[in-house]
Amino acid sequence: MSNLDSFLQRNKSFAAQQSAAGTLMPSLPSAMPDVKAFIIGCADMRVDPADVLGIKPGEAVVLRNIGGRITPVLLEEMGLLGRIGQVAGGIPGGGGEVHLIVLQHTDCGITRLTGDPDKLAHYFQVPEAQLKAKAVTDPRAAVAADVALLQTIPLLPGQWLLSGLVYDVATGLVEVVVPPAPIRAA
Repeated sequence: MSNLDSFLQRNKSFAAQQSAAGTLMPSLPSAMPDVKAFIIGCADMRVDPADVLGIKPGEAVVLRNIGGRITPVLLEEMGLLGRIGQVAGGIPGGGGEVHLIVLQHTDCGITRLTGDPDKLAHYFQVPEAQLKAKAVTDPRAAVAADVALLQTIPLLPGQWLLSGLVYDVATGLVEVVVPPAPIRAA
């Protein structure tokens, strides 16, 4: 049996359990009006936000990339998601509280790219001289830098809560590095 066959078999079990429990997601009139959280996390297989934070289907939009970092590409994806919400008839959160969470972790693979500053500079779309500010080797400093960057994005709703977390892969615990606060003061 291939990996795909195994995954498909697990899917059949998942679908049967969800259907029997009556918990299959109904068709929503809008793509994202009930979203309560946007989580930006790392692509690392050990750090799935659904597992780490106990997120259930429909509770959050999760965007994952290398390092869980704020990059121009990630910002573009967030903008497109916002537009999808508008076109579908609502804004994410449906007017309620939305929490934007930056979730990074210890022992991240991005730290292994410090010997390739040209690749990192391209990834962040910055000159190599600006890489130090990205704090690639320190997840706590990186979370703080990324939260600070998000606070400068005028298109993000200022009333949304924004926080930064670091997941410790050795202990399984999440540390709040930047406590929740509105993106911008009213």
